[in-house]
Amino acid sequence: MSVASRHVMGTGIVIGALALTLIALLIPVRNFGGASAEAAAAPLTVPPSADDDGGGVMSTAFGPLTPQDRDFVRKVRLAGLWELPAGRQAEQRGSAPAVRTAGEHLIEGHTELDRRVLEVGQALGVDLPDRPNEQQRAWLDQLNRAQGPAYERLFIQLLRRAHGKVFTLVAQVRAQTRNSMVRELASDANTTVLDHISVLEASGLVDFDGLADSVPASSNDSRPRK
Repeated sequence: MSVASRHVMGTGIVIGALALTLIALLIPVRNFGGASAEAAAAPLTVPPSADDDGGGVMSTAFGPLTPQDRDFVRKVRLAGLWELPAGRQAEQRGSAPAVRTAGEHLIEGHTELDRRVLEVGQALGVDLPDRPNEQQRAWLDQLNRAQGPAYERLFIQLLRRAHGKVFTLVAQVRAQTRNSMVRELASDANTTVLDHISVLEASGLVDFDGLADSVPASSNDSRPRK
């Protein structure tokens, strides 16, 4: 074989090797690019918030009505559905004047707030509950079973804990809502809730260390706590 032939053959081998190397490099790059494009095209799934009723933002004569707004209106109604009977019970069964006073404030405050929330619900087309939820019914059952001083401590603790939680929600809605009716309701609720917190604390029976997520149990409740 001549020198020229060996040179041509060597050049061909080199070119072939380079071509194979280029193909090997391109294959993973193209696959990677394809996978990235598919991932970029895939829609992002955002979990709905806890207060999202699926209705989205609605247009009303009083401004936009968001899922958070509707959730707030329903929670104001729910608060009255269990706190009104709890207040009536405390007014009748409480032996300490401060407990009876707290019951009176609950009755007065939630009677007016319930009237307001019914008006707001009708004006904004928000379906409102007509009975306490399961947790609220359990609280009322606990109060029904408790007796004497244990009843009074349980009443104060349950109601103070519930008002503390809703107070945060009221402030958030009042600051964020763009609906004038919801804003007015939040202002009324803020005044009512703050008054109730004040009279409950004035009883001297609030266990501030116990204002956690665990539900207080009466001393007459012998069931094991979860």
